[in-house]
Amino acid sequence: MIATVFGVATLAVWTYLLAGRGGFWRARETDAAEPPPPAEWPAVVAVVPARDEAEVIAAAVGGLLAQDYPGRFRVILVDDESSDGTAGLAQAAADRLGAGERLEIVRGAPPPPGWTGKLWAVSQGVARAAAHEPKYLLLSDADIAHAPDNLRRLAARAEAGGFRLTSLMAELCCRTWPERLLIPAFVLFFQMLYPFRWSNAPQRRLAAGAGGCMLVDRQALADAGGIAAVRGALIDDCALAGLMKRQGPIWIGLTHRARSLRPYASVGEIGRMISRSAYAQLGYSVAVLAGTLAGLGLVFLAPPALALFAAGPARLAGVAAWLAMAAAYQPMLRFYRRSPLWGLALPLIGTLYAGFTLNSAIATWRGRGGFWKGRVQALQEPA
Repeated sequence: MIATVFGVATLAVWTYLLAGRGGFWRARETDAAEPPPPAEWPAVVAVVPARDEAEVIAAAVGGLLAQDYPGRFRVILVDDESSDGTAGLAQAAADRLGAGERLEIVRGAPPPPGWTGKLWAVSQGVARAAAHEPKYLLLSDADIAHAPDNLRRLAARAEAGGFRLTSLMAELCCRTWPERLLIPAFVLFFQMLYPFRWSNAPQRRLAAGAGGCMLVDRQALADAGGIAAVRGALIDDCALAGLMKRQGPIWIGLTHRARSLRPYASVGEIGRMISRSAYAQLGYSVAVLAGTLAGLGLVFLAPPALALFAAGPARLAGVAAWLAMAAAYQPMLRFYRRSPLWGLALPLIGTLYAGFTLNSAIATWRGRGGFWKGRVQALQEPA
């Protein structure tokens, strides 16, 4: 009887996820359709915060400076107390392209209390960009490579839709076996939390952003209180998206035109990336953490357990839920050009993500929450 109850519950959850969660799993919100060009191309300044990014900064800055953008465009790199020559490598990359005059390097100051390091660096770059009076700010991470037409299409989309924020979920590295195991699911789970269709709907409050590539209306950002309004947010992209959605429409989609240059060689590396902000997503609440772990068990562990070890209706419900789970993963696997058989591994993947979430809470309790490149950035006390 208990097994049947679990079977009905997990099948009901997956039925809701497939039919009632904004179609998150379909992966249909992309930048594949080319928007019409505007009558006049707006001025844009890219702001790139960088802390010890020697391995990737040349490719990131080079990709930005190689944009085929018809309007005024320049790049501001905020060197966030790097110790590995990040700024010099960025300047050298710009000089090789003959675009050194379009790169400006700002030496970042240490973050004041209440700020995360990244957002303080972004804030300094935004303040410097104001001197150039751009209509848009392109907030780009230092490990993102942009295709030559990416900014042109972003700006055209923003102008056509009147978007206060136009954001792209960059294609993450997916070459090593840990990446193949965990990275497509990372994007799937992000969309499960923040369905892009709902985020793009003006009538809904939900807002999602992807911090690697965000085109922001500068005046709307100023009207909303600037970067200071989200200064302590660990999940800064979604916090900024929520801020901007209160100013007007926003848009987010998947893309192959912005790619992450940061590889992950092990499951542990990916786990640390996820653990930096997972507990913050739960509001630092022990009760929410417990509920989340129980929910992950019901959603991901119950289907294979019932399919393999139960009998009768409970087994049938478990098999159906497991197949629904695998089916929900297929569009994202196609986007990342991975085998459909990875869909059957989603119970294992979900279990690993539950472990990363628990580890995030433990790190926070130990005073190491949000640890990244020598900084502890979880600002709130655990509940």
